[in-house]
Amino acid sequence: MQKIFAYALVFILLLPNLSAESLQTGGYYKSFFTILNSTSLNESVTQQKSFMVSNQVRFNISYEITDLLSFNTSYNFSPRWQDGPFFKENHFNTGIDPTSYRLVDLNSQIYPYENDSIENFGIFQNLDRAFATISTEIMDIYIGRQTVAWGSGRVLNPTDILAPFTFNELDTEDRFGIDALRIRIPVGTMSEFDTGYVLGKHLNFNKSAFFFRSQSNFMETDASALMMIFRNNFLIGFDFARAIGGAGFWLESAYVFPHILRDEDLLSSKYIRMSVGLDYSFSGTTYGFTEYHFSQAGMENPEDYFSNLIQPAYTDGTVYLMGRHYLALGMVYQIISLINLSIQPLVNMIDKSSSLSAQIEYNVAQDIYLSLGMWIGIGQQPGILSDNSTAQKLDSEFGGYPDICFSSLRIYF
Repeated sequence: MQKIFAYALVFILLLPNLSAESLQTGGYYKSFFTILNSTSLNESVTQQKSFMVSNQVRFNISYEITDLLSFNTSYNFSPRWQDGPFFKENHFNTGIDPTSYRLVDLNSQIYPYENDSIENFGIFQNLDRAFATISTEIMDIYIGRQTVAWGSGRVLNPTDILAPFTFNELDTEDRFGIDALRIRIPVGTMSEFDTGYVLGKHLNFNKSAFFFRSQSNFMETDASALMMIFRNNFLIGFDFARAIGGAGFWLESAYVFPHILRDEDLLSSKYIRMSVGLDYSFSGTTYGFTEYHFSQAGMENPEDYFSNLIQPAYTDGTVYLMGRHYLALGMVYQIISLINLSIQPLVNMIDKSSSLSAQIEYNVAQDIYLSLGMWIGIGQQPGILSDNSTAQKLDSEFGGYPDICFSSLRIYF
């Protein structure tokens, strides 16, 4: 099956009658140096430091054959040097693997080959985009690997459940590509109908998704409604965004009925998620926002965090935060024209823990950026149950998150 991807890529690259006007190329090189200070629970609570040097080269190619038909591809090549803990799954960020919404895929691990164990060095690849666009007078049709995402929330998006970013993702520039057939029909100047089918792995219907979304603007308000079936779960979502005075306002919500297409009585597991917030530009150099997030899928008691991770919201719905009430704040300040400082805390309002991020970015030259940043978990650290030295317990959510310091270099071409 990997040969199919290779042939498709070669076909696009070698299409006849290429011209400078119809072919566009670009991409970037990114390098991250990351130090992680994590908590390890054995017979006692200990701290463990790990490091990672991650390099990524991305190539973007788009080719417009006619006004009717065009192709887009993106390929990532990523060598990584890192300690073992970075190759292990982070059990704090639960949820499904976004690659499950890919019909077939390249083997992401180039070296060591296939299923060989990774010690400190690995080479990875990702065919992240590979889709055709058919544009007609009444609709646009997208076929293949593409990005499908919605939501007006700044930090947490209840309706973005196919391949979302976690709040502490270091690189959020490109959404993870998933395989879909999507149709977008414009209705008027600022309205559209958007529908599609997202293919599950090996065309498994139980791992697929279908969505229908409408978007419109009335009374100076952008409004959208979403209905989705994903992995046998049913979601109803709404999203509103508008200006209030000089500030921006948004309200995004999703109501999920787990496993509604199965012969299972899981109505007690239904849940609602909501994000509401305001943002404001105080001057030409300062921007700030605040956002409240409610997740009925979460728990009120930290002792129940781990046991709750088996619920459909976490296994199917890409929910990963463990509590119910969160407050996010954010500020971006332009120190000088080429240097920006951003600070963003996310607070669990039940257990009073928080995750604090800070980053400073320097635009060294055109298309070249340097950044220094950190993510710090603040709260009571996890412990071990007195009657079982191997069982973990949490007294706070973000107190169990690792502290991360990083530097990055980004070069665009």
